[in-house]
Amino acid sequence: MHIDIQIIMVIIALFVVLWLYFTYVSLIKKRNKVQEAFASVDVQLKKRYDVIPTILTIATKFMQHERSLIEEVTKLRTKYTNLSNSFDNIDEKISLSNELANKMANLTVAVENYPQLKSDQTMVVAMQTYNEVEEHIAAARRFYNSAVNELKNAVEIFPSSLIAMLCNIKSVEFFYASESERQPVNASEFFK
Repeated sequence: MHIDIQIIMVIIALFVVLWLYFTYVSLIKKRNKVQEAFASVDVQLKKRYDVIPTILTIATKFMQHERSLIEEVTKLRTKYTNLSNSFDNIDEKISLSNELANKMANLTVAVENYPQLKSDQTMVVAMQTYNEVEEHIAAARRFYNSAVNELKNAVEIFPSSLIAMLCNIKSVEFFYASESERQPVNASEFFK
């Protein structure tokens, strides 16, 4: 009878150890999935920042009145590209990405006011490339937000939250639309 209790205790201890291990592995996989997803967003953002100089070079020739907007876009692009590729500065990257998307939207609207620029073939191709990259960024953000959701659930729901706390595994923020992207579109601006 004494041996039966020892075997039961060993089985329970083994079960607890295995549960702890598999919970830990699951948390690490979810955290790594978030980092992988953010790296995908980062790659798409890099493509965006590679296209922007072409757009700005062409736009500068035509848009003397929009000089300050072009300079703001250039500064934001430079600031983003100077950030390290570390996952530690994710909040700053998200903020800069949203700010730049807002300025590029303003630039796109401004291009509409310059018929010569709209008809320039190089500008048309550059803007099409930019729009494709923006679609890829949106898809990468959806994948990232899905991975963040899984990690948030694992980190916040008991009992895996205990393991996460002990291992210092934390959740990260979602990619949200910027405040300007949430505003309704004024269609009359496109017909000026």
